[in-house]
Amino acid sequence: MGRRFYRQSAPTFDGPRVNDRIRVPMVRVIDAEGGQAGILETQVAIDMARENGLDLVEVAPQADPPVCRIMDFGRYKYEAKKRQVQAKKKQTVVEVKEIKIRPKTDVHDIEFKFRQARKFLESGNKVKLTVRFRGREIMYANDEAKRLVELIKTLEDVGEAESYPQREGRQIVVIIAPVKRKKGGEKAPKKTAAPTPEAETAQETNTNEEPASTDEEVASTEEEAKPAVDGDE
Repeated sequence: MGRRFYRQSAPTFDGPRVNDRIRVPMVRVIDAEGGQAGILETQVAIDMARENGLDLVEVAPQADPPVCRIMDFGRYKYEAKKRQVQAKKKQTVVEVKEIKIRPKTDVHDIEFKFRQARKFLESGNKVKLTVRFRGREIMYANDEAKRLVELIKTLEDVGEAESYPQREGRQIVVIIAPVKRKKGGEKAPKKTAAPTPEAETAQETNTNEEPASTDEEVASTEEEAKPAVDGDE
């Protein structure tokens, strides 16, 4: 029957156990280069780490015996925190900003609201444009939808509508999403349609054609190549 070692419960504080916090008598040690140093007494492993100006860090407390690694714990915490910050930066939270418009809103108010929409889109947020109607204003819903489409075109360099304006009860709603951009900040190019087979055939024919020689040029070339003939031999 194999030798059994004492296990300790998982750490109750934030982070792994380090140095004197490791209470078990024996541990399996991984050295600073990542090699196996074998099973050692815990105090011996701690002394080994301290001789090199490093720490003994418990990395697998549930193993039998627990696995510890010799490392610079301060640098380990710094690198771990740095990775967390970078991962958080990569998580993009897209918010939906709502802008409300009334039918026949003044031109200056429209311009102001769409400047706001542009800022939201440039910040990576979606914009929800809502046109609300009161009373008989609903009769002009189709006209307002068309006007909204034209207004959205002024934002096409920073956003694009996810769908045509939809009617929801007594209001018209459209969601504008920010356009995807390349790393250089340029707008990602749209895919161009592939050329038709007829166009490819025509292009290939034009490429393979060679300028035809005229009959006069052929005749002239033959006469120059023909040797002169003397008189009666």
